[in-house]
Amino acid sequence: MTDLSFDIAHMLAGVMVLVSFLLLYQDRLYSLLNTFALHAVVLALAVAWQAHIQAAPHLFVTAAIALVFKATVIPVALHRLIRRMGIHREVETVGGIGLTMIVGMGLVALSIMVMLPVTAHAGVLAREDLAFALSVVLLGLLMMITRRNAVSQVIGFMSLENGLVLAATGAKGMPLVVEISVAFSILIAFIVIGVFLFRIRERFDTVDVSALDTFRGDRR
Repeated sequence: MTDLSFDIAHMLAGVMVLVSFLLLYQDRLYSLLNTFALHAVVLALAVAWQAHIQAAPHLFVTAAIALVFKATVIPVALHRLIRRMGIHREVETVGGIGLTMIVGMGLVALSIMVMLPVTAHAGVLAREDLAFALSVVLLGLLMMITRRNAVSQVIGFMSLENGLVLAATGAKGMPLVVEISVAFSILIAFIVIGVFLFRIRERFDTVDVSALDTFRGDRR
């Protein structure tokens, strides 16, 4: 394996972290969905490159799943869902975007500080990729915490799952049956979430989760 192979793998993983920051920066739903599609495309490229350098053909199936479902089917379905539900297009954040970005940079630094010593005896490729993957996971979790809109929280959850896939492929891959089952689990979860979004929209006339707290306060 050449140094160029390592550099390309690390570059793609680093781009995923960068796109995760772009997800945190977005304040409109349509831009958020487009950025998530880009996130999934970069994941597909990263997994496909790992399949090439590891000589693991089954990872090409994982890359294809990411490209078809996460980069195409789910963003298109969410676009239609937003239009059908008439959701307002601005994404409200807790504490503002600037503070969220600063916290995100701290989480990336924490990921590097934690993962590099822990994986000191692992391969060079796995060490950096696991640090990047943990960064993506924590940034996805940060998005779920700091976003008040239910749709943006769904995007945060799926970007978190992208980080888990990146970690699994960087650590010499995962069995194909596991990846297929995870993909279908995500698809089923997406369908269930869509149903709940419709129910929330019909009941409260909004998908802002802070409205649920207000409703509970009114009931008391």
